[in-house]
Amino acid sequence: GYRVSLQGNFFGRNHTYITFPEYNPREHIKLDPPFNIQSNATASKCQIWWSVPWYLAEILQYELQYKEYSTSWEIALNKTPSSSLPQIEIEATELRSGITYIARVRCKVSENEDSYHSQWSEWSQTTVFQRAGVPKPSEKILNTRTIQFLFIPLSFSTLIYIFWNCKLSSRYVIVWQKASPALTFPHQLLSFIHSTICTMGILR
Repeated sequence: GYRVSLQGNFFGRNHTYITFPEYNPREHIKLDPPFNIQSNATASKCQIWWSVPWYLAEILQYELQYKEYSTSWEIALNKTPSSSLPQIEIEATELRSGITYIARVRCKVSENEDSYHSQWSEWSQTTVFQRAGVPKPSEKILNTRTIQFLFIPLSFSTLIYIFWNCKLSSRYVIVWQKASPALTFPHQLLSFIHSTICTMGILR
Protein backbone atom coordinates (compact mmCIF):
# COMPACT_ATOMS: atom_id res chain seq x y z
CA GLY A 1 0.00 0.00 0.00
CA TYR A 2 0.92 3.65 -0.36
CA ARG A 3 0.18 6.90 1.38
CA VAL A 4 -0.78 9.60 -1.07
CA SER A 5 -0.41 13.24 -0.01
CA LEU A 6 -0.57 16.63 -1.64
CA GLN A 7 1.98 19.28 -0.73
CA GLY A 8 1.94 22.91 -1.67
CA ASN A 9 2.99 26.41 -0.68
CA PHE A 10 0.06 28.63 0.10
CA PHE A 11 0.55 32.25 1.13
CA GLY A 12 4.18 31.61 1.94
CA ARG A 13 3.56 28.57 4.05
CA ASN A 14 4.06 24.91 3.23
CA HIS A 15 1.05 22.69 3.67
CA THR A 16 0.61 18.93 3.36
CA TYR A 17 -2.74 17.31 2.72
CA ILE A 18 -3.14 13.59 3.17
CA THR A 19 -5.25 12.50 0.21
CA PHE A 20 -5.19 8.74 0.82
CA PRO A 21 -3.77 7.49 4.13
CA GLU A 22 -3.46 4.01 2.63
CA TYR A 23 -3.77 3.47 -1.08
CA ASN A 24 -3.61 0.02 -2.65
CA PRO A 25 -3.32 0.11 -6.48
CA ARG A 26 -4.65 -3.44 -6.75
CA GLU A 27 -8.04 -2.14 -5.64
CA HIS A 28 -8.19 0.83 -8.02
CA ILE A 29 -7.51 -0.60 -11.46
CA LYS A 30 -8.88 0.74 -14.70
CA LEU A 31 -8.37 -1.84 -17.41
CA ASP A 32 -7.75 -1.27 -21.06
CA PRO A 33 -10.86 -1.98 -23.12
CA PRO A 34 -11.27 -5.31 -24.94
CA PHE A 35 -9.93 -5.39 -28.47
CA ASN A 36 -10.47 -7.19 -31.78
CA ILE A 37 -14.25 -7.31 -31.38
CA GLN A 38 -15.96 -9.28 -34.16
CA SER A 39 -19.44 -10.53 -35.00
CA ASN A 40 -21.23 -13.11 -37.13
CA ALA A 41 -25.00 -12.93 -37.69
CA THR A 42 -27.28 -15.68 -39.00
CA ALA A 43 -31.04 -16.03 -39.33
CA SER A 44 -31.31 -17.45 -35.78
CA LYS A 45 -28.73 -15.52 -33.72
CA CYS A 46 -25.76 -13.17 -33.71
CA GLN A 47 -22.46 -14.23 -32.16
CA ILE A 48 -20.08 -11.53 -30.89
CA TRP A 49 -16.62 -12.18 -29.50
CA TRP A 50 -13.54 -10.15 -28.51
CA SER A 51 -10.05 -10.46 -27.04
CA VAL A 52 -8.42 -9.59 -23.71
CA PRO A 53 -4.96 -10.39 -22.29
CA TRP A 54 -4.84 -14.11 -21.60
CA TYR A 55 -3.66 -13.67 -18.00
CA LEU A 56 -6.80 -11.66 -17.16
CA ALA A 57 -9.36 -13.77 -19.00
CA GLU A 58 -10.48 -15.76 -15.94
CA ILE A 59 -11.07 -12.81 -13.60
CA LEU A 60 -12.96 -10.41 -15.86
CA GLN A 61 -16.61 -9.69 -16.44
CA TYR A 62 -18.09 -7.93 -19.44
CA GLU A 63 -20.93 -5.72 -20.52
CA LEU A 64 -22.10 -5.54 -24.11
CA GLN A 65 -24.00 -2.60 -25.53
CA TYR A 66 -25.75 -2.69 -28.89
CA LYS A 67 -28.17 -0.51 -30.83
CA GLU A 68 -29.50 0.25 -34.25
CA TYR A 69 -26.78 1.92 -36.27
CA SER A 70 -28.69 5.16 -36.83
CA THR A 71 -29.75 5.70 -33.20
CA SER A 72 -27.96 7.19 -30.19
CA TRP A 73 -25.94 5.20 -27.65
CA GLU A 74 -28.16 6.72 -24.97
CA ILE A 75 -30.97 4.33 -25.94
CA ALA A 76 -28.71 1.32 -26.52
CA LEU A 77 -29.49 -2.07 -24.96
CA ASN A 78 -27.11 -3.68 -22.47
CA LYS A 79 -26.37 -7.38 -22.23
CA THR A 80 -24.18 -9.29 -19.76
CA PRO A 81 -22.59 -12.65 -20.64
CA SER A 82 -23.50 -15.50 -18.34
CA SER A 83 -19.87 -16.69 -18.11
CA SER A 84 -16.37 -15.23 -18.08
CA LEU A 85 -15.79 -16.25 -21.69
CA PRO A 86 -15.15 -13.27 -24.00
CA GLN A 87 -18.21 -13.90 -26.14
CA ILE A 88 -21.96 -13.48 -26.18
CA GLU A 89 -24.98 -14.40 -28.31
CA ILE A 90 -27.98 -12.28 -29.24
CA GLU A 91 -31.09 -14.16 -30.28
CA ALA A 92 -32.63 -13.23 -33.63
CA THR A 93 -35.90 -12.37 -31.89
CA GLU A 94 -34.11 -9.40 -30.30
CA LEU A 95 -33.11 -8.02 -33.70
CA ARG A 96 -35.18 -6.51 -36.48
CA SER A 97 -34.72 -8.00 -39.91
CA GLY A 98 -33.00 -5.77 -42.45
CA ILE A 99 -31.69 -3.33 -39.78
CA THR A 100 -27.96 -2.71 -39.30
CA TYR A 101 -26.74 -2.87 -35.69
CA ILE A 102 -23.57 -1.72 -33.98
CA ALA A 103 -22.10 -3.14 -30.75
CA ARG A 104 -19.29 -2.44 -28.29
CA VAL A 105 -18.07 -4.03 -25.07
CA ARG A 106 -16.24 -3.06 -21.88
CA CYS A 107 -14.73 -5.02 -19.00
CA LYS A 108 -13.77 -4.89 -15.36
CA VAL A 109 -12.52 -7.27 -12.69
CA SER A 110 -15.23 -9.66 -11.54
CA GLU A 111 -17.03 -8.91 -8.28
CA ASN A 112 -16.13 -12.44 -7.16
CA GLU A 113 -12.42 -11.67 -7.33
CA ASP A 114 -10.83 -10.84 -3.95
CA SER A 115 -7.32 -9.94 -5.05
CA TYR A 116 -8.19 -7.09 -7.42
CA HIS A 117 -10.89 -4.49 -7.81
CA SER A 118 -11.48 -2.21 -10.72
CA GLN A 119 -13.85 0.18 -12.42
CA TRP A 120 -15.27 -0.31 -15.88
CA SER A 121 -12.87 0.16 -18.75
CA GLU A 122 -13.60 2.49 -21.63
CA TRP A 123 -15.77 1.08 -24.39
CA SER A 124 -14.05 -0.97 -27.06
CA GLN A 125 -14.10 -0.30 -30.75
CA THR A 126 -17.34 -1.30 -32.46
CA THR A 127 -18.52 -4.09 -34.71
CA VAL A 128 -21.37 -3.84 -37.20
CA PHE A 129 -23.77 -6.66 -38.01
CA GLN A 130 -27.16 -7.35 -39.57
CA ARG A 131 -29.57 -10.20 -38.96
CA ALA A 132 -29.55 -12.55 -41.92
CA GLY A 133 -32.87 -13.08 -43.70
CA VAL A 134 -34.82 -16.33 -43.37
CA PRO A 135 -34.07 -18.41 -46.50
CA LYS A 136 -37.03 -18.74 -48.85
CA PRO A 137 -38.04 -22.13 -50.30
CA SER A 138 -36.62 -22.66 -53.77
CA GLU A 139 -38.86 -22.46 -56.83
CA LYS A 140 -38.35 -26.15 -57.49
CA ILE A 141 -39.66 -27.10 -54.05
CA LEU A 142 -42.66 -24.82 -54.51
CA ASN A 143 -43.44 -26.39 -57.90
CA THR A 144 -43.17 -29.90 -56.47
CA ARG A 145 -45.51 -29.08 -53.60
CA THR A 146 -47.97 -27.45 -55.99
CA ILE A 147 -48.05 -30.56 -58.13
CA GLN A 148 -48.58 -32.74 -55.07
CA PHE A 149 -51.50 -30.63 -53.85
CA LEU A 150 -53.12 -30.59 -57.30
CA PHE A 151 -52.57 -34.31 -57.97
CA ILE A 152 -54.81 -35.51 -55.13
CA PRO A 153 -58.01 -33.61 -56.02
CA LEU A 154 -57.50 -34.22 -59.74
CA SER A 155 -57.07 -37.96 -59.20
CA PHE A 156 -60.13 -38.09 -56.98
CA SER A 157 -62.21 -36.17 -59.52
CA THR A 158 -61.06 -38.50 -62.31
CA LEU A 159 -62.06 -41.60 -60.34
CA ILE A 160 -65.50 -40.15 -59.63
CA TYR A 161 -65.94 -39.33 -63.31
CA ILE A 162 -64.95 -42.85 -64.41
CA PHE A 163 -67.21 -44.42 -61.79
CA TRP A 164 -70.30 -42.42 -62.77
CA ASN A 165 -69.60 -42.79 -66.46
CA CYS A 166 -69.35 -46.58 -66.21
CA LYS A 167 -72.41 -46.73 -63.96
CA LEU A 168 -74.51 -44.74 -66.42
CA SER A 169 -73.21 -46.82 -69.31
CA SER A 170 -74.13 -50.05 -67.50
CA ARG A 171 -77.66 -48.74 -66.89
CA TYR A 172 -77.96 -47.83 -70.57
CA VAL A 173 -76.96 -51.35 -71.63
CA ILE A 174 -79.45 -52.94 -69.23
CA VAL A 175 -82.27 -50.70 -70.41
CA TRP A 176 -81.37 -51.34 -74.04
CA GLN A 177 -81.28 -55.08 -73.42
CA LYS A 178 -84.75 -55.00 -71.86
CA ALA A 179 -86.06 -52.93 -74.73
CA SER A 180 -84.54 -55.32 -77.31
CA PRO A 181 -84.84 -58.91 -76.02
CA ALA A 182 -83.91 -60.36 -79.42
CA LEU A 183 -80.26 -59.38 -79.18
CA THR A 184 -77.93 -60.97 -81.62
CA PHE A 185 -74.66 -62.48 -80.50
CA PRO A 186 -72.51 -59.49 -81.66
CA HIS A 187 -74.59 -57.10 -79.61
CA GLN A 188 -74.20 -59.27 -76.52
CA LEU A 189 -70.45 -59.49 -77.09
CA LEU A 190 -70.12 -55.72 -77.42
CA SER A 191 -72.09 -55.21 -74.21
CA PHE A 192 -69.89 -57.68 -72.36
CA ILE A 193 -66.69 -55.97 -73.60
CA HIS A 194 -68.01 -52.55 -72.62
CA SER A 195 -68.91 -53.70 -69.10
CA THR A 196 -65.50 -55.37 -68.68
CA ILE A 197 -63.62 -52.21 -69.71
CA CYS A 198 -65.63 -50.12 -67.27
CA THR A 199 -64.98 -52.59 -64.45
CA MET A 200 -61.22 -52.58 -65.15
CA GLY A 201 -61.23 -48.80 -65.16
CA ILE A 202 -62.81 -48.73 -61.71
CA LEU A 203 -60.37 -51.31 -60.32
CA ARG A 204 -57.41 -49.33 -61.56
